[in-house]
Amino acid sequence: PGIIMLMTSFLRIIIVLGFLRSAMGLQTSPPNQILVGLAAFLTFFLMMPVGNRIYSDAIVPLQNKQITSTEAMERAAKPLSEFMLKQTRPSDIEFFLGLSQSSQVSADDLPMSVLIPSFVMSELRTAFQMGFLLFLPFLVVDFVVATVLMSMGMMMMPPVIVSLPFKILLFVLVDGWYLLIQSLVTSF
Repeated sequence: PGIIMLMTSFLRIIIVLGFLRSAMGLQTSPPNQILVGLAAFLTFFLMMPVGNRIYSDAIVPLQNKQITSTEAMERAAKPLSEFMLKQTRPSDIEFFLGLSQSSQVSADDLPMSVLIPSFVMSELRTAFQMGFLLFLPFLVVDFVVATVLMSMGMMMMPPVIVSLPFKILLFVLVDGWYLLIQSLVTSF
């Protein structure tokens, strides 16, 4: 589970889906199981080329007893590290290289102890940036509703009660699920 959560596209997807639920002001809808399931299936979809490469380069030769298990692990790590390296910011790699007090190495020779935390940090940063952009339209709806309620003298009426249907309507009218999934998939 740790490999799937921290070394694949799952991390970015689940964080962005969590931001969507918070931005809309929904506490439990869609439920966590649905969000995790959607993130898992999108991860399998996005990681399929990497998984196929791991299967053909490492698992099949290991099953045919053409390579040792150590060799299979090294071969399996290569496509996964290439995927992570493409998604990782150079500044994050430099940061963790500095923390580990390692000398500069080429991208192909990066140890997993540097690459994995660099990838996680880059994914967190990207997910939070996407979440911020996702929050903006819903924040505008909240501001407009709160302003209208205040101008009508309805200070005791919670703006959330009025803005929630408008946020859901906005999300449905712009085909939000399509746009969100498209943005997540094309971000990789």
